[in-house]
Amino acid sequence: MTDARLSVTIVGAGIVGIAAAALLSEAGHAVTVIDRSGIAEETSKGNAAAFAFSDIMPLASPKIMTKAPRWLLDPLGPLSIRPSYLPRLAPWLWQFWKASMPSRFEASISAQSALMRLAETEMMALVERASIEAMVRHDGSLELYETEAELKAAEPGWRRRAEAGIVFEHVRGDRLAELQPGLSRQFVAGTFVPDWKTVSDPQAFAHALWAYAERLGAVFVRDEVAAIETVGRSPSVRLGNGTSRQSDRLVLCAGAWSARLLKPVTGLRIPLETERGYNTTLPPGAFPLNRQLIFGNHGFVITPLETGIRVGGAVELAGLDLPPNFARSKTMLEKAARFLPGLKTDGGTEWMGFRPSMPDSLPVVGSLPENSAILLGFGNGHLGLTQSAAMGRLLANLVDQKPPAIDIAALRPDRF
Repeated sequence: MTDARLSVTIVGAGIVGIAAAALLSEAGHAVTVIDRSGIAEETSKGNAAAFAFSDIMPLASPKIMTKAPRWLLDPLGPLSIRPSYLPRLAPWLWQFWKASMPSRFEASISAQSALMRLAETEMMALVERASIEAMVRHDGSLELYETEAELKAAEPGWRRRAEAGIVFEHVRGDRLAELQPGLSRQFVAGTFVPDWKTVSDPQAFAHALWAYAERLGAVFVRDEVAAIETVGRSPSVRLGNGTSRQSDRLVLCAGAWSARLLKPVTGLRIPLETERGYNTTLPPGAFPLNRQLIFGNHGFVITPLETGIRVGGAVELAGLDLPPNFARSKTMLEKAARFLPGLKTDGGTEWMGFRPSMPDSLPVVGSLPENSAILLGFGNGHLGLTQSAAMGRLLANLVDQKPPAIDIAALRPDRF
């Protein structure tokens, strides 16, 4: 515990806010989490359930700049942009292009690797302290390729992972069939990552982690945060019910909504965008799935959960306000049925979530230049669950005015 007990308000009860609440409560602070919907009721409710600690390759890369034009021609492909949203997205795309340059790409890999090492250490320790080890599955993942050329194209990324100490195995034939029986014959090879982990259900996992934070004294308030304000140097939030709450520190973990809340209180312009992710969760028994399957060339995964089989992923850049396009869910489900011929596709539930995305695939961690009592922790893209405990640790370091567990210069809010 720290010598000085501070009052800390966390805006956002997604998995990053929950992990931050747990770690700040462990440090002895008085933590209040505010969210309009509930605990893990929005983006953290329906994610792909993976601890993707080996996923160190940024989305912005020289490789994707060669693929993107072809993908963008397909409105239901792995990466799409709503035409009506393109003018608004242009500044983000400019930063994305700059982040794909070789020097920036290398710097992003280095920063992401350090963050992932911290993420794994912190999450596994937090899981143990919260006594929720049974919710973590150690089944590994299997990425699949339809041709040897696809595997060869993926080799540079796997070499980079090997340099980072990540263990994997390229498989074919009987070994491929052993790892996942029932695959379509169109898949000629795969890459097995034995240390990849998933959770039994992401929302249930988040609820269990929140229960731990609550036992340590964290409090949840369900309300809309209408605005972030300051009273002198002390941060305050104005709620939808008309009241205000002041605290010693404010930690903004509102995911894709964070930039909107920040706009009135800072001159800093953070290029935060929204990756819309779609999925369909099929009932239990839809397919005997051994582990998470990754279809990288198609931009989606299939995950076994205690609540069923989840088919989802892909990226649609369309902001927070346009209506969902569930044709994307249906397209992934149709592909899944071809890839797993025995898959039962009836009775599924469709879902869409908003992933908070930065152009360089790195989150924002740091204090607001105008007021060091306002801390920022968002922008993890599709890695929120994976990186949540690392985000919580770094935010707790900043609240306690301790040196961060890793160098966070590459994550600073003003890097753009």
